[in-house]
Amino acid sequence: MPVLRRALNGAPLWSVAVLIGVAILVLAPLVSLVRIAAQGESTLWAQVTVDVLPAALLDTGMLLGGVAVLAGSVGIGAAWLVTAHRFPGRDLLAWLLPLPLAVPAYITAYIYVEIFDAAGPVQMGLRVLMGWTSRADYWFPEIRSVPGCILVMSAVLYPYVYIASRAMFLTQSASMIEVARTLGAGRFKLFRVIAIPLARPALAVGLSLALLEALNDIGASEYLGVRTLTVSVFTTWLNRGSLAGAAQIACVMLAVVILLIMVERYGRRDRRYSLSTRRPRTTQPVRLSTAGGWLATLLCALPVFMGFVLPVGFLVREVIRRGLLTQFDATFVDHLLTTIGLSGTATVVALALGIVVVTASRLAKLHLTRAALAVAGIGYAVPGTVLALGLLNPLVALDTSIGSLWRSLTGERIGLILMGSAVGIIVAYVIRFLPIATGSLSAGLDRVSPGLEDAGRILGARPRELVLKIQIPLLRPALASAALLVFVDCIKELPATLLLRPLNTETLATLVYGHASRGAFEDGALAALVIVLVGLLPVIQLVRSAENRPKTAAGSPSS
Repeated sequence: MPVLRRALNGAPLWSVAVLIGVAILVLAPLVSLVRIAAQGESTLWAQVTVDVLPAALLDTGMLLGGVAVLAGSVGIGAAWLVTAHRFPGRDLLAWLLPLPLAVPAYITAYIYVEIFDAAGPVQMGLRVLMGWTSRADYWFPEIRSVPGCILVMSAVLYPYVYIASRAMFLTQSASMIEVARTLGAGRFKLFRVIAIPLARPALAVGLSLALLEALNDIGASEYLGVRTLTVSVFTTWLNRGSLAGAAQIACVMLAVVILLIMVERYGRRDRRYSLSTRRPRTTQPVRLSTAGGWLATLLCALPVFMGFVLPVGFLVREVIRRGLLTQFDATFVDHLLTTIGLSGTATVVALALGIVVVTASRLAKLHLTRAALAVAGIGYAVPGTVLALGLLNPLVALDTSIGSLWRSLTGERIGLILMGSAVGIIVAYVIRFLPIATGSLSAGLDRVSPGLEDAGRILGARPRELVLKIQIPLLRPALASAALLVFVDCIKELPATLLLRPLNTETLATLVYGHASRGAFEDGALAALVIVLVGLLPVIQLVRSAENRPKTAAGSPSS
């Protein structure tokens, strides 16, 4: 027992047990998924590999490759322009460029189809202007295609690359840039030889997040006719009624996720870039010429227009033109309250578990706790469709156990408690978005000086008092940020909600999806606009923290 106490380093045994339990909770659906896939007949796997996987892998590969190129180019290019140069509107654009992150990809896809399809205002205007009488008289890029899906995904996912790259550029040492300029390097060579290699870790992180989001998406891909692995899992499970076949495809998706994580780790291997502690001087932006400045303004404004202004403008126009504010009735309020209730509950649970997980791993520095913390952090990388499919058996098994216990105690039968309610959705939300809470709280806790905790121990404080009286009060900003991020991600989550929701249960996301599936997306414009407006809050908070942190560092006195 004394050996165990020394190993726990003051961490309560129950908190370590919770940490291990969270890791088991994350692993359970993945293990269940593999079991379901293994139960399928060999002929089923042969059919999947012939009829489904080739087309799904091809579409998924082209989509991820296209998003990597387009979103990566836009994100890192815009970050370099607004960080290293001065031009008209630069300060405003630095704030506007991350805003497309608030618009879910499936909402952007629905809007782009309405605008750029053959019956949309763009092609109709071209036909009127040029005198064309039918679609056969001209060629126009098809929005319902893989390139169209790449455009939609990139328009809303490039901010992942932009935010990570800009944070890296803002903290780059000025000496590297100045030496390169002294040696005759021009702007493009500086960007190619200095900026991109230094931003490789940020680029790897941002791109991996963007690609994981693209892989998780179901609404945009399905609506645009792109048969990705996610869409294939959905159609194989629900339309073809083959649970084992869907699980087999989901296992392939897990392999793709593991590959993306490995690529991200490889992209930032052994890379450590930091400011000198003796002279924390960062790069000063260089003013562009008049023509170059306006070109930079245009290049930075275009992604903001495509990813935020155009979708939001369309939604506002439809709400006003159709008088959709009248939809704000008792039914809509019920859907809104359902969305808030599910997201709020999942946020509270994720934050509570996050505090226990982070504090336990900080106190008990064991190999077991480190491994459990790493496992607990993989939930965000698991697509919602895969998570929903993997949760079926564990939830049904728990329902069966609860039903058996209740029958032995009361002699009465009860129905499905977990699968027949919203508990399954909340569990999926918690598993998927717990890493956001733990990541934010870990970053906040790293800023707490160990000296404060040591002083508390000297004064006789117990671990519980250290957490309640020192760590949590100092974690309030990180808690608020984590709560905001988790809450909004829960509101936007579509695949897991769509597959695990009980009958007659609608969230704002499924409401928008339902209208789009019936070919009347405009009728869901109000719900879509509410999702976007709520999503703006964490994006603004994210930009504010990213902009302020480097300024604080740069403003510190030289030694």
